[in-house]
Amino acid sequence: MKFGIKTPPQHCTWQDMLDVWKVTDQIEVFSSCWNFDHFYPLVGDPNGPCMEAWVTLTALACATSRVRVGCMVQGTPYRHPAVIANMAATLDIISQGRLNLGLGAGWHQDECAAYGIDLLPMKQRMDRFEESVAVVRSLLANEATSFQGEYFKLDEARCEPKGPQSNEERSPPIVIGGGGEKRTLRIAALYADHWNLPFASPDQFVAKKQVLARHCDAVNRDLTQIECSVQIALPADEHPSVSVGNAVELIEAGVDTVLFTLRNPYRASTVEALGHALDSLV
Repeated sequence: MKFGIKTPPQHCTWQDMLDVWKVTDQIEVFSSCWNFDHFYPLVGDPNGPCMEAWVTLTALACATSRVRVGCMVQGTPYRHPAVIANMAATLDIISQGRLNLGLGAGWHQDECAAYGIDLLPMKQRMDRFEESVAVVRSLLANEATSFQGEYFKLDEARCEPKGPQSNEERSPPIVIGGGGEKRTLRIAALYADHWNLPFASPDQFVAKKQVLARHCDAVNRDLTQIECSVQIALPADEHPSVSVGNAVELIEAGVDTVLFTLRNPYRASTVEALGHALDSLV
């Protein structure tokens, strides 16, 4: 039973987000903090402010010392996997081995259209995502990586220096986000250390986990090796008991980690109140 906080860097000030992470780092019931990887806000005015994921994540990692840190999840269309791997290795060093590396196929058509980024049709998008995850995993775990795919080609590529979580058998935990039953969950079965399902009910989680289990059986993977998490919303004006009740239902359904996604305005006091309410569960 683990809990985390997520602060999408949208419609907020840097100071408010920083205050939330500092407080969360001091409350032992929380084990992780997350942001997201978008350039446009997903909640509220889509023309409003939204800070970049990797820059904010690095700064927030430097402002904390205990919680694990990650992006839920970074979009494959925005960065070449070799760039992702090198950024991840460096942030793993900076955070002293606290990085969870979230990876996703991407979906935000408006962002991609505005920036001229090729999101690709769904099949090709998922093919590119699977290649990207394989490349990132190999670069973070191995001394050199050669890869010949349709979207990415590497020739004895290196990623140095590696972080404290990397060795020949593992890398910073790979977090695969999403619930696509044909491809996303199969990719999770192949590569994920952690699978996240956003904003799902207990019944929806159980159904998706059953699909993940079938994919794990097909690729000879032990499902218990994969941490399973679900995101739930934490409105600023809602009593934390409501969110705690939702978390209890998810835990009873078999969720390992519940991530509370804050809604604006971000207040450190909201996290403090939630932490007190969660103390009774652990």
